[in-house]
Amino acid sequence: MAHPARTQVPRAACSRPSRNEGSPIRSARLAIAIAASASFAACAGRQPATGAATGAATGAATAARSTDTLHYPGERHLANIRQLTFEGNNAEAYFSSDGRMLVFQRQEDASRGCDQQYVIGVDGTGLRRVSNGQGRTTCGYFFDRDRRILYSSSHEHSADCPVPPDHSLGYVWPLGHFEIYSQRLDGSDVRKLTSNGAYNAEATVSPDGRRVIFTSTRDGDIDLYTMNTDGSEVRRVTDRVGYDGGAFFSPDGRSIVWRAQYPETAADTADYRRLLGQRLVRPSRLELWVADSDGGNARRITSLGGANFAPFFHPDGKRIIFASNHETPRGRNFDLYLIGVDGSGLEKVTQSPEFDGFPMFSSNGKLVVWASNRGAARAGDTNIFLADWVE
Repeated sequence: MAHPARTQVPRAACSRPSRNEGSPIRSARLAIAIAASASFAACAGRQPATGAATGAATGAATAARSTDTLHYPGERHLANIRQLTFEGNNAEAYFSSDGRMLVFQRQEDASRGCDQQYVIGVDGTGLRRVSNGQGRTTCGYFFDRDRRILYSSSHEHSADCPVPPDHSLGYVWPLGHFEIYSQRLDGSDVRKLTSNGAYNAEATVSPDGRRVIFTSTRDGDIDLYTMNTDGSEVRRVTDRVGYDGGAFFSPDGRSIVWRAQYPETAADTADYRRLLGQRLVRPSRLELWVADSDGGNARRITSLGGANFAPFFHPDGKRIIFASNHETPRGRNFDLYLIGVDGSGLEKVTQSPEFDGFPMFSSNGKLVVWASNRGAARAGDTNIFLADWVE
């Protein structure tokens, strides 16, 4: 879905709704918004971290910056933190299989425009846009031995940015007109993988590169589905009334982890269905679930309250890293946490006073990438960070 709001955290859900609320639920903007969660006020503006460096790079490639000012006391798992982007809103960065590149969504100017897909080297060089610049995009992911990426886009529905939802309904997320596409890294050979006019987004790929898991409203609810990387053999994975999204496969491809919110009362269900009919959903609490890759043996692994999202398996397959604001559910601070696949051993990873979210490990477990407000040159910017992972 979307990511926190920019204040502004990335584009996930922050405390105060972002101006471009039409982005898909998995985006950072959403995340934060959600996160802010209990109140769902959306993200509030962020203040640059104390002592943060302010060098900025515009346009093309920029070399990564590494400084002690990016590291907070208590972040024992993180070493040699490097900042890879320096302006705008940048979030949902995911490694190529060889660990040399990242694909992520970027809004160059935090005050206007829509998210587009970019790639960058893990050394901070080679930044370039790879989507067509139209509509809004979200959820990029490498596959086919890093020769292709897939992502969701609204450009065929409209080349303009999606219209924000009516907030007289309270804090709601839009379920926009997104289809899933794949293409080569040079932008050629674009292939449309879904075509149903529904919300199709939040897509990631299995470790063997054969199956895509994604969120869709094609059958009237917000559920998880899998399909082949050419769009064939679509299978429904979840069928419980409520929101299921942001799923990832385990390293062996046998399990999945995702975030979910299910109505708990008849009134909740009625409100959920009413909004769904308007292509909207009202976030209140997100918790993490794991299951077999076909949806069987589903079990909830968090009951923390607040907004818990962006889960990703550690390469050992025994732990999951995720973002949460459960310590201050009405605030705008999100941190990264580790938890066992059985729900035990919760451990806090980041200590920044603002937003940290959208974590992903490299396949060998030596690096972790995430989005954060730390080190921002301008309030409201969210950037991509890379660090060596220390056990």
